[in-house]
Amino acid sequence: MPVRSAALATAAGTALLLLTAPAATAAPHDARLVAESVTVDPTGRITADGSITLSGTYRCTGGTGPVFVSSTVSQSDPSVRYGVGGTRAVCDGLEHRWVNTGTPDTVVLKPGAAHVEATLMELRPMGIVPLPSFHARHGQDVTLAAG
Repeated sequence: MPVRSAALATAAGTALLLLTAPAATAAPHDARLVAESVTVDPTGRITADGSITLSGTYRCTGGTGPVFVSSTVSQSDPSVRYGVGGTRAVCDGLEHRWVNTGTPDTVVLKPGAAHVEATLMELRPMGIVPLPSFHARHGQDVTLAAG
């Protein structure tokens, strides 16, 4: 019986030490998820000729290829999105502004509620053809204001 008591005491002591040890924080799966982001401003602009201007901020770290902030807008039917310009991103770890302007073809968007999705995407060189690598994405309901 003394062997069993010693083993039990050792197990109890080990459990007590584990409970009092500081908890280790798990590292994020991909550190870029913490350091990289894109936002969308709550108000966009739409002119009388249908030109749309969207904006926000982004932050990214270095990449091996060119990085862009692209944006899409949808109104009334969320499954139909229209591309609105693209901005070349500077990936230095600092926060920067982005502004995209464009006029979707054959589309009549109006002032009012809309949904914007911004994407921070890199074109990574992979052999002959560069392939997209997504750094961050953010969707937000916005108001398209006339002007």
